[in-house]
Amino acid sequence: MKKYKKFMYVLLALIPGMFNSAVGHNLKSGESKAVPLLSVQLWSVKDLLKSDFQHTLKQLSDMGFSAVELAGEFGPYQQNPAGLKAYLDSLNLKVSGAHVSFEALNDKNFEQTLAFYRQLAPDTLIIGWDERAWHPQGIKEVVSLLNKLDKKLAPYNIKTGFHNHEKEFNDFQGSTYWDYLARHTSDSVVLQQDVGWTTYAGKDPVDYVKKYPGRTFTTHYKVRLPEGVKGKLPLIGEDTIDWLALLKANISVGGTKWIVIEQEEYPGNLTPIGAIARSKKGLERYIHQL
Repeated sequence: MKKYKKFMYVLLALIPGMFNSAVGHNLKSGESKAVPLLSVQLWSVKDLLKSDFQHTLKQLSDMGFSAVELAGEFGPYQQNPAGLKAYLDSLNLKVSGAHVSFEALNDKNFEQTLAFYRQLAPDTLIIGWDERAWHPQGIKEVVSLLNKLDKKLAPYNIKTGFHNHEKEFNDFQGSTYWDYLARHTSDSVVLQQDVGWTTYAGKDPVDYVKKYPGRTFTTHYKVRLPEGVKGKLPLIGEDTIDWLALLKANISVGGTKWIVIEQEEYPGNLTPIGAIARSKKGLERYIHQL
């Protein structure tokens, strides 16, 4: 029985990679680019992490995710990044990235923050929120800080970038604050589009992937239903977004390595874990159509 269980754990660990590789070879367009790997934003289960950090991560691993994106909650590993890395390794989970603040990466805190995250080997450290990003003078500060961080993190093979909410799509200088940020930052700065908030703001997430080729190294797949929409649910595949078109754009144009599922709403009687599983299942239906 022990040998059987060990075999099953190994098999489960291999399935995500096998799945992504297999789909990548079957793209109808003939593209050889691989389907992005699936990560999950831990903000989706923030309350569960506080009550049972380790079991919650295990549930996400059992669901078949390749990685997690951290959001400031580290459970019993708050001062022990090496211990967290070891636990994630035991679950076959990588760290696709983390959401951090500009303050955590300012001149005073940079070395300490970097030392913590380097032990977790993330691909990205993304600024998850900053109100200056939708103010006429503040956006210029954000751009300057991102360009500075991009250069400081490059030697460590870590990308930086910014994560949008709806207000970044407010009008500014003939386009939007998001467009200003994209046009005034280095091409190596990640535009981590949250497609739920993009849609909520009345914009097309597919258009924004195509508008800035190679900039969406990581993308949040989340549903935020626009005001007034009826008969839909905030779950992938049960909403209004053209997920197949978005997948194709991410693969062929966006340079996307990580699709990060984020679930902030739990309709009906769904638990956070149940809602994530349903959105993941919905997404996988579109992946199989590639």
